[in-house]
Amino acid sequence: MSQRFTVSKSDSDRLPADIQGEVNELFEGDEPPSSAVEVESGTAPSQEAEAATSASTSTSTVVELKGDNNPKESSPFINSSDAAAEKSQQYDGKHMALFEEEMDTSPMVSSLLSSLANYSNLPQGSKEHEEAENNESESSRKKPVKAPQLGTLMGVYMPCIQNIFGVILFLRMTWLVGIGGIIGTFMIVFMCCTTTMLTAISMSAIATNGVVPAGGSYYMISRSLGPEFGGAVGICFYLGTTYAGAMYILGAIELLLIYIVPKAAIFPLDGLEGAEAEAALLNNMRVYGTILLTSMATVVFVGVKYVNKLALVFLACVILSILAVYAGVIKTAVDPPEFPVCLLGNRTLVWKTFDVCAKTITTDNGTTITTQLWSMFCDSSSISSCDPYFVNNNVTQVQGIPGVSSGIWTENLFGTYYEKGDLITRVNMESVEEPDSPLTNSNRYVLADITSFFTLLVGIYFPSVTGIMAGSNRSGDLRDAQKSIPIGTIAAITTTSTVYMSSVILFGACIEGVVLRDKFGEGVHGNLVIGTLAWPSPWVIVIGSFFSTCGAGLQSLTGAPRLLQAIAKDGIVPALRIFGHGKANGEPTWSLLLTAFICESGILIASLDSVAPILSMFFLMCYMFVNLACALQTLLRTPNWRPRFKFYHWTLSFLGMSLCLTLMFLCSWYYAIVAMVIAGSIYKYIEFAGAEKEWGDGIRGLSLSAARYALMRLEEGPPHTKNWRPQLLVLVSTDGEQNVEQPRLLSLTNQLKAGKGLTIVGTALEGTYLDNYDQAQRAEQALHKLMETEKVKGFCQVTVSSNLRDATSHLLQASGLGGLKHNAVLVSWPRNWKQGDEHQTWRNFIELVRETTAAHLALLVPKNISAFPSNGERFTEGHIDVWWIVHDGGMLMLLPFLLRQHKVWRKCKMRIFTVAQMDDNSIQMKKDLTTFLYHLRIDAMVEVVEMHDSDISAYTYEKTLVMEQRSQMLKQINLTKNEREREIQSITDSSRGSIRRKNPASVTTQPSVSEEAPAASKEEKPEEEVQLIHDNTTPASPATPAAPLDPAEPAQSPGEQVQMTWTEKCDGEASNPPGAATPVGIKDIFNMKPEWENLNQSNVRRMHTALRLNEVIIKKSSEAKLVLLNMPGPPKNRTGDENYMEFLEVLTEGLNRVLLVRGGGREVITIYS
Repeated sequence: MSQRFTVSKSDSDRLPADIQGEVNELFEGDEPPSSAVEVESGTAPSQEAEAATSASTSTSTVVELKGDNNPKESSPFINSSDAAAEKSQQYDGKHMALFEEEMDTSPMVSSLLSSLANYSNLPQGSKEHEEAENNESESSRKKPVKAPQLGTLMGVYMPCIQNIFGVILFLRMTWLVGIGGIIGTFMIVFMCCTTTMLTAISMSAIATNGVVPAGGSYYMISRSLGPEFGGAVGICFYLGTTYAGAMYILGAIELLLIYIVPKAAIFPLDGLEGAEAEAALLNNMRVYGTILLTSMATVVFVGVKYVNKLALVFLACVILSILAVYAGVIKTAVDPPEFPVCLLGNRTLVWKTFDVCAKTITTDNGTTITTQLWSMFCDSSSISSCDPYFVNNNVTQVQGIPGVSSGIWTENLFGTYYEKGDLITRVNMESVEEPDSPLTNSNRYVLADITSFFTLLVGIYFPSVTGIMAGSNRSGDLRDAQKSIPIGTIAAITTTSTVYMSSVILFGACIEGVVLRDKFGEGVHGNLVIGTLAWPSPWVIVIGSFFSTCGAGLQSLTGAPRLLQAIAKDGIVPALRIFGHGKANGEPTWSLLLTAFICESGILIASLDSVAPILSMFFLMCYMFVNLACALQTLLRTPNWRPRFKFYHWTLSFLGMSLCLTLMFLCSWYYAIVAMVIAGSIYKYIEFAGAEKEWGDGIRGLSLSAARYALMRLEEGPPHTKNWRPQLLVLVSTDGEQNVEQPRLLSLTNQLKAGKGLTIVGTALEGTYLDNYDQAQRAEQALHKLMETEKVKGFCQVTVSSNLRDATSHLLQASGLGGLKHNAVLVSWPRNWKQGDEHQTWRNFIELVRETTAAHLALLVPKNISAFPSNGERFTEGHIDVWWIVHDGGMLMLLPFLLRQHKVWRKCKMRIFTVAQMDDNSIQMKKDLTTFLYHLRIDAMVEVVEMHDSDISAYTYEKTLVMEQRSQMLKQINLTKNEREREIQSITDSSRGSIRRKNPASVTTQPSVSEEAPAASKEEKPEEEVQLIHDNTTPASPATPAAPLDPAEPAQSPGEQVQMTWTEKCDGEASNPPGAATPVGIKDIFNMKPEWENLNQSNVRRMHTALRLNEVIIKKSSEAKLVLLNMPGPPKNRTGDENYMEFLEVLTEGLNRVLLVRGGGREVITIYS
């Protein structure tokens, strides 16, 4: 939609930046967007007198404000302007100066109200609507559209009457009363009419809650329940309308071939019995139904105006037919019509090939002769050649319509149900039948053509109360839709319900039961049964009902394609987009073609009684969702729910919905299931492939209410251990273009979560929110896109703060809502933390570790994240190794189990290693761990690694010395990046050189493996684990007893006893320096001891533990696909934070994929069910 306003400027003041004037035309209907600014020369229009200046040569600038380009959802309340309009628009008068900078988004109230007075969001009719969309010229856009003038009577009441009264009233109502009885049929009629009345009340509430464009029930449901429900129910409503057309056509053909011109049958019925006669009748229906459908589709294609012109004629036929029936009922009280019925015993005879209802007649001269009836049952004049039943029973002629005062209603009070092929017999009348005698001459009797039961009657009758949407479908033509729709619809339902209920009683009180149960009037000379009651002639009903059914069929073929076109134009069902196109005048050609094909499928069924339950399903489903929409909106109390129609309540809507659902299964449970499957399939298809629409529907409101309720429930307490799963806060970093630097973090997230639980992907930006809003939006879009690519279901959050440390802390504290909060943080290991200019990165990381510990959150730190597999990779073999050093609540057990649920890790086997000290019973530990895993239902291989006491190696001292020297240097020297790197290298080289000079063959250094993994964010751990995980028996000083020497070596004196042992390097290769076991080598080491005396012994112990653990892990898990191990906590006193990073580097050195894990301080796995 584009919105236009014109401001004028005089010759004396033509500066574009200083345009004076007022807004005089804010909107001009639903026009296609054109250029942002048009400049037209000429005088101001007459309606713009206020804005025009007195200068005769003034120019006017037309500025178009671009809207949402969605003609179906256009609104005068929503504006947006171009930059040009923002610069040029000025408001004279000082009263608006405070708001002049916001006028582009918040127009003056006077301008808004003037535009609202003429605002219309209604379709302008097919031709004008198509022109408004397709014709870009100014003249066509300004073409005046005639204002809708229809009132309640002609706009709503009469169309509803015409659509509700239909083929069932004329062709099946008497049969329904005969089969179901007055009581049973009255119950059916009352139940169906109550359903439609309750639906009409709900529909009136929705229709009066704002403007309802054409589309009727589809528009109401889709805007109330969302595009998925709207599309599903809209298509069901379309199918119901289409099959209604098939039903009306079949009704018209039945009237034509049975009552008007029976001789026109292509497949003659004479002489055929049973299945053959039925097949011939159905084939006739198929042929003539197809011909009539083709003719009607052609009429609709040529032009709807012809259908609309004939509508009043068809409506007149319906009203005259009903009046004729009522007139006939009144006449029966005084002078019942002569419609005799011939009975043989209690069986009804087909009165077609005989003239007199008697076996014999006496002529004037006194002779007795046989009748045509005799010849039907006898081969000769001899009684011995006659049918036994004919011989044993008398022929009786009864009055078919005894009249309203006859008291026949007592016999018709209760129902009589038949199996297919049963004889139609008179109740309470005796007959003589020979036991076990077969039925002969069955074609002489009136037989039941279908098996009847109560629920079948419901399915056949319900289509006669559909059509209540006719008024709301025409809302675009109504003068005051919000007033006319409720009054007209409810009045029409009241009228039709009164007619139906009175018809049930009057038919039962006037007509003989056998005639009522005679569906095709075979016992009354082939007359239409309801026609026998009409006055002045049965032909009034026959001709009137024929034309009314034809008219109803035309209306269905007119309305259904437009409904499909409306659904297609909404774009919610991609497969139907082709049906949104039509002819130049807007006629839905493709939709009409599809409608004709679907309608033909109903005609090929050929049985009115079989088609009726099908369309009952679709209409009932539509009505059910109308009631649901009203109830939902009422219960949610959405602010926009303000219907003008006040006589509604959510209990009435729920009652109507329940009745609809009950009637669906009463009609036919298998049709109901099929209809629900169709609707459900459409729903899922739209959900999966449909266009995203935001219509402010009730389902969104329901989701919000359900989410609020669930969140309040979650607040009641933490989840049980059995329900614990990692709810991840994934902290990622972005580059200068706001692209995610560690996409593999989200791959790992997907593998851990598999779409379950909560995932929040967050990133932190540095700066102020006002200055960095655009960057934050770009970062959020990048996160959304990456989450979609990696198929991570969750939320993303971007926080802007003055520094990254605070921004990350805010993310940690504020992410989530109520009980739906994260319980674990996933952050990658900092990239290149050893570089001098990256010191803030690792400080932020350590602070994050501390904060997660304080918040009792679990922490997962993947190291070398770029080496982790993507979601498309598959490991065909390998191991996931868990190094369980300290108990962390079971996180180390749970995470591999979750990973192995994903196809990437599914074929990897799980191994669990634990460390035994000297005083531990490793055999018993293995046995206990195996039992523990058995109770946890986790399949894993178990191994206990024994770590014997050992002295601290020279390599350990060297690593510690280098580490402390680097730390001291970083604290004291404030150099540039390059100078700092050179200083670090020189200090490192000099320290190593001094060792080599003192003992050139003894000491082998092991350089640390540089970390290649990206960095992201930071976390913490409990106090018990503040110390690095270490061997409890590690000596406190280098002067611990040494390991025994090789037996081959000579024993040394106590003063020369070796006080240090050489350990294996991290790569597992033994380093045996030649001079290590000699007194000279030992003496050199002693010479180095003063250099180590100033080392922090705590750091020495921690480095020793890290090296020893790394050696063991490398030896056992160097080939593992993933290694999980406990992550030690940082020091409490914040001194030596950089040493903590070095310890972790040494601990994980030489491993390809490592996941460091810190528990959140609670148990996350249990052995109990």
